[in-house]
Amino acid sequence: MPGSSLWLLPPSDHPLTDIITTVIKKTAAQFNSPHLFIPHITLTSEISPSAYGSDAQSWLNALPFLSAKYVRVRLGKLESQEAFFKKLYSRVEKNEGVKGLGKVARMAVEGFEGEDVAEMWVQEKFMPHLSLLYWDGTVTSEQLAEIERFTKEAGINLNGEGELAEWEGGRVVLVPTDKAIKEWAPIAERGL
Repeated sequence: MPGSSLWLLPPSDHPLTDIITTVIKKTAAQFNSPHLFIPHITLTSEISPSAYGSDAQSWLNALPFLSAKYVRVRLGKLESQEAFFKKLYSRVEKNEGVKGLGKVARMAVEGFEGEDVAEMWVQEKFMPHLSLLYWDGTVTSEQLAEIERFTKEAGINLNGEGELAEWEGGRVVLVPTDKAIKEWAPIAERGL
């Protein structure tokens, strides 16, 4: 993936942080995928490292994200696409708070600095989701049902209601995603 990405993570003390991490590990094992990653919603990618330079933390702190009380992340049903990074995921409700984060994040990408062009991207391209699997194969309907079963057994509610189906606020991290997946690690983090 070119450049760096901004990800939204659950609050560090939210129970979903550990539960989703376990589900990602179990899902990767089920599909023999070597790719493990921290639970996140990609707000945008394609951020040039020259945008944040040598002080990634100051750059991230300066982005005008909404405060936590305006951001509610609600997990939805499991879905699968052929795209490697959307192989298996929970669709996230595209509400005003999530769209607001996506817009601010996209404005950090060269060519999307203006509010109108970033807003258009949010409306037409932004598909918030929480990935559970990166993999090259095809997920069958039977495999999808199996992952849905053990996701529910882990306590995650995929209808967007309850403590294990949503969170308020969270943390935004900057991750250089132009490296191998096993090397993806945040270089800056801030709470909402």
